[in-house]
Amino acid sequence: MLIRLLDIIFAFCGLVVGFPVLVILTIIGLFDTGSPIFRQVRVGRNKKPFTLVKFRTMKKDTASVASHLASASAITPFGSFLRKTKLDELPQLWNVFWGDMSLVGPRPGLFNQEELTAARDKKGIFNARPGITGLAQVNEIDMSTPELLAETDAKMLENLTLANYFKYIFMTVAGKGSGDRIKR
Repeated sequence: MLIRLLDIIFAFCGLVVGFPVLVILTIIGLFDTGSPIFRQVRVGRNKKPFTLVKFRTMKKDTASVASHLASASAITPFGSFLRKTKLDELPQLWNVFWGDMSLVGPRPGLFNQEELTAARDKKGIFNARPGITGLAQVNEIDMSTPELLAETDAKMLENLTLANYFKYIFMTVAGKGSGDRIKR
């Protein structure tokens, strides 16, 4: 309950303080791809679908697959900047504010990532809200290793304290972790 309250407070503050940045990135994104906001249905808490919102980092016609299966040539130059700085994640504060996500939790996968969904299902990962960051992200474990990711998510959820909640947020803001791998 406390973590949900913190999520709401931090998401609201982030959206208010970050509003000028969101506007600027949206305008630049318009010139980059013509469609700066990316929406994708993801697997949420209790395996219910929700629409994740991010800044678009890939060309509009890129197939809807996990990042590690997408081609690096699909990433735009501005998208590369957004990924490196993790600014592509900023719009997800809306998802956190509305309760689809938490700031800290397992990254939400796609419904077509059956191996990951099965591994997470065995470990009870779907009992928690998905998150923007977590133990796997700060340790550069991505969706290309489903079993390891599910184990890491389970470990994080078992040991998720208020101290760890802040630790993962600060590590992410400080630049720890590099995001999902991209096929070269």
